[in-house]
Amino acid sequence: MAIAATVPLASRDDLSLAYTPGVARVCEAIAADPALADDYTWTGNTVAVVTDGTAVLGLGNIGPRAAMPVMEGKAVLFKQFGGVDAVPICLDTQDVDELIAVVKALAPSFGGINLEDISAPRCFEIERRLDAALDIPVFHDDQHGTAVVVLAALRNATKLLGRSFADLRVVISGAGAAGVAIAKVLVAAGVPGANLIVCDSRGIVHAERTDLNPAKAELAALTNFSGRSGGIGEALIGADVLIGVSGGTIGEEALAGMSRGGIIFGLANPTPEVLPHVAHKYAAIVATGRSDFPNQINNVLAFPGIFRGALDARATTVTEGMKVAAAEAIAEVVADELRPDAIVPSPLDPRVAPAVAAAVAAAAERDGVARRLSTGIEQVAAQPV
Repeated sequence: MAIAATVPLASRDDLSLAYTPGVARVCEAIAADPALADDYTWTGNTVAVVTDGTAVLGLGNIGPRAAMPVMEGKAVLFKQFGGVDAVPICLDTQDVDELIAVVKALAPSFGGINLEDISAPRCFEIERRLDAALDIPVFHDDQHGTAVVVLAALRNATKLLGRSFADLRVVISGAGAAGVAIAKVLVAAGVPGANLIVCDSRGIVHAERTDLNPAKAELAALTNFSGRSGGIGEALIGADVLIGVSGGTIGEEALAGMSRGGIIFGLANPTPEVLPHVAHKYAAIVATGRSDFPNQINNVLAFPGIFRGALDARATTVTEGMKVAAAEAIAEVVADELRPDAIVPSPLDPRVAPAVAAAVAAAAERDGVARRLSTGIEQVAAQPV
């Protein structure tokens, strides 16, 4: 990674414009109208990629310095696929209050905050509190990026199978950051909570359990209305869809309880919960998180376009409607090219990020969180006097 200028510095006039005295006029303009910072500085196109190093890839709590390569990689993807400038920030604190305070203090330098590789359940509180405190998008990609691409893949898989969300019986293995977000976005997209079961390391999440943290308690109220209990084997009895985001292994004895001709997404990396050659015995459509198998569920399909659209709209937050719109846009890119081994676009498909950005910006406007409308008029100017 590197920082590069967008204007020449070849003459005294160039230097006077890029630095003193020219910048003073811009400073005075922004002091008079802070909203001008988005137009006259890099903030309108720049995202902070923030971690505390507590949940890095599959490596766990390896700390902020060791997390830097992942944050740099994320920043490179932002630029390549979304044209978004991103700055990796690895914080040497794992205290929730301190992390929130630092990000709030940094926020004036950025147009959005991408939280990354922060352990659950801390990540839920951090995102919620920052989203409430800041007037720029705050997006925990491990939660919502994964959920958006899963939703896109599931839309196209059900289309291929001639099914509808309303009659799908879905099991999510894993109740961490990704599992919670997937459950919420599936319900928002039309999967009935009654037909959705989430499992954690202790079994099915249900309202009678006394060991649930607040995030899992919320899941219990949102899903599994029949109160089914037991382990993953009991959860999968009659299931049409299995979505694995747990990192564990799911045995064939449990898979045998699924309805035939369904869907299995084993998304743990590097080893899926169910390897494809096993999953194909029990499901018609199979996906993983790996690039060396068909149907890679990869967050890079989502986050560059989501932030591109949010920044273009000057959105104050990322709504559920914006996430669903992003998923629909990803799915639509390959809607006319669907095959059981090609339910989502390639991460390198150049059509994806522009389609997602346009859909997200339009959804931000519909949801009333856009400060810049598609006409280019600032939202405040569109309000009645």
